[in-house]
Amino acid sequence: MNQVLHLRPLRLGVNIDHVATIRNARGGDHPDPVRAAQIVAACGGDGITAHLREDRRHIRDEDLARIQAATNLPLNLEMAATEEMLAIALRHKPHAACIVPERREERTTEGGLDAAGQHNRIYPLIQRLTDAGIRVSLFIAPEERQIEAALNLKAPVVELHTGEYAHATGEAQAKELKRLADMAALAAAHGIEPHAGHGLTYENVTAVAAIPHLAELNIGHYLIGEAIFCGLEPAVVRMRELMDAAR
Repeated sequence: MNQVLHLRPLRLGVNIDHVATIRNARGGDHPDPVRAAQIVAACGGDGITAHLREDRRHIRDEDLARIQAATNLPLNLEMAATEEMLAIALRHKPHAACIVPERREERTTEGGLDAAGQHNRIYPLIQRLTDAGIRVSLFIAPEERQIEAALNLKAPVVELHTGEYAHATGEAQAKELKRLADMAALAAAHGIEPHAGHGLTYENVTAVAAIPHLAELNIGHYLIGEAIFCGLEPAVVRMRELMDAAR
């Protein structure tokens, strides 16, 4: 069974938020995140991820339709569990909506969604997205309690937060890697498709990509950073190569 799992392809979703961050630093239209989405589509990416934040610090509302029109890649919309974001998702109907925690003062998403503690708030939102044909994902810490909550919420996908793994070293990192692998296996055993992301780099992605139950990695900040030095296409191609080699 493990051999079959290892042969499954691992999808790469590329988060293009920080192309928009650079654009917004000076205003205007350059660099255009739509062009980034087109490059990702042309060089082996499997999806586009974009986080429409409350303060619109990077992706803007009008970017969503432009991204959808410019490429056939599925759009994964990261969104807070608010009525405003729900209305936007229902209007644009992305392939997937990943519900994430959001605090206005944070620089990036700092932890997983407390799906277990916010059941009553999140459940109706998941139902409305699902009824609209949008595949729902929950961005959660790799914890058994959160996997069980995702099952109770009827979420078909979870994205495991890899930040603790990415920031750890030595034995602590090995412990976090095992936790990711165990929770990916638990999710899959419950019929939930496990994804992973946050803080992944060329140096640490291989071990995560080798986790057989994972179906997708979402990577953004690191790839956009590397693109400054080598270009977006080579950055994505290199990440794709490392992921494929791990499988």
